[in-house]
Amino acid sequence: MKQISNPYRLYLVTDPTGLSADGFLQVIDQACQAGVSLVQLREKTATSQDLFQKAQAVKAITDRYQIPLIIDDRLDICQAVGAAGLHVGDEDLPVEVARKILGPDAIIGVSSKSLDAAQAAVAGGASYLGVGAIFPTKTKVKTQATSIETLKEITRTVPVPVVAIGGIKSHNLAQLTASGVAGIAMVSEIMQAPDVAGKVAELNQLLTQVL
Repeated sequence: MKQISNPYRLYLVTDPTGLSADGFLQVIDQACQAGVSLVQLREKTATSQDLFQKAQAVKAITDRYQIPLIIDDRLDICQAVGAAGLHVGDEDLPVEVARKILGPDAIIGVSSKSLDAAQAAVAGGASYLGVGAIFPTKTKVKTQATSIETLKEITRTVPVPVVAIGGIKSHNLAQLTASGVAGIAMVSEIMQAPDVAGKVAELNQLLTQVL
């Protein structure tokens, strides 16, 4: 794995909605080639076998571009495919347990919506925090709004990188300027883009002004 100066800069969270199996992998390939810095495979409804096979296919892509692959929620799948790490939320395995199982070198991200939750996650061994939803989102995942002020409070307080997530688009990205985030997580803005490579290039250009 090559050393990426900031692997959290443009963080792609996958969503298969409206995509064929081949189309899904094609979008990830195009996004990786164009410059996303990290990929999280998020599948809320797949069977274990289907998720394992999909994770293998996605990891073949991220390995080719030397980009870390994070698996959402499923520690078993993370271990099975040798992913770089795991992302957990409120209802998932406690970060302390995940850290004990995966060891000190794994990337473990934790969804945090408040300063108290963020500090607890860091104390438990989180490598980074995913904070949001910053803006309203239609992604089929339960979300709770987090204000930009709370986001700034978290970035000022915790010693680990913070990634903003939730409804972030090209047109509202500038609102995160000077927020202290290490990067942004995108779902539909990339996964549903008519021109994936063009969108990733645009976002990376915008991020030079924001981060």
